[in-house]
Amino acid sequence: MEPPFSHAGEIAALATACCWTVSALAFQTAGRRVGSLPVNLIRLVMAVFLLGAFTWATRGTPLPMDASRHVWVWLALSGLAGFTIGDLCLFRAFVLVGARISMLMMTLVPLFTTILGFLVMHEVLTPKQFAGMALTIAGVSSVVLERRRDANGRIERLPLGGVLLALGGAVGQSLALVLAKYGMVGYNAFASTQIRVLAGIIGFTVVFTATGRWPRVRAALGDRRAMTSTGIGAVFGPFIGVSLSLLAVQYTEAGVAATLMALTPVLIIPVSVVFYREHVAWPAAVGAGVAVCGSALLFL
Repeated sequence: MEPPFSHAGEIAALATACCWTVSALAFQTAGRRVGSLPVNLIRLVMAVFLLGAFTWATRGTPLPMDASRHVWVWLALSGLAGFTIGDLCLFRAFVLVGARISMLMMTLVPLFTTILGFLVMHEVLTPKQFAGMALTIAGVSSVVLERRRDANGRIERLPLGGVLLALGGAVGQSLALVLAKYGMVGYNAFASTQIRVLAGIIGFTVVFTATGRWPRVRAALGDRRAMTSTGIGAVFGPFIGVSLSLLAVQYTEAGVAATLMALTPVLIIPVSVVFYREHVAWPAAVGAGVAVCGSALLFL
């Protein structure tokens, strides 16, 4: 599909990174109050109503009933991979290691996208791409392995479980991006997001029913501060942010879009310092920058 103006895809990808900075911090706040699982489901329900109202106003229909079977199948799979599996891991990582570290792991999405292209589509990797992989891994590793001291002066490291969950979130988002790129085939980005969100809701409904977690959802709905943060995250995450990400992959190459969207861990550093009083050592900031540069080298 032809973009409406020059570099529309790249601008949409950059705007996505800004939106995901806001949503990641909002979901971190809500998840630490009521738990990551309830926040996951509630924000998707909020988003589906926001998307329905928007598509009703702009397309004349609140539901994507004009989508073909191809669009429904592949975007539903993308929604399950990204929202249910990927975000299930990512939101728990928000609670365990924080939004800054979790979003840093998202710089690995272009790397995983490249690996998927190599394994599935037999794409040839260039020396520049290998260098980009090495830079990304080096940047992420320098932050993850950084030795920090707690209030008592004791050396502590990031919990391995939280790091692995964030890594699982990156894998899920990479797979979701590839599936969405294949499934959209010129279809409206906001309606495409609605299909993905609906699939995510179905996925979480199965998870909550199987694990008996519905009482936690009812308890979370009674926490006004958590619901305010969840609402902010829903607007900037699955409503605006994800829709912009689909516009990005629709109007530019998936790898370029993924690279620009991976700027979130750099954008999140000053916000974490100013609003959350988080101490960020200069090696961690440099590591985040190196990781983003490695992601850019993969595709630019």
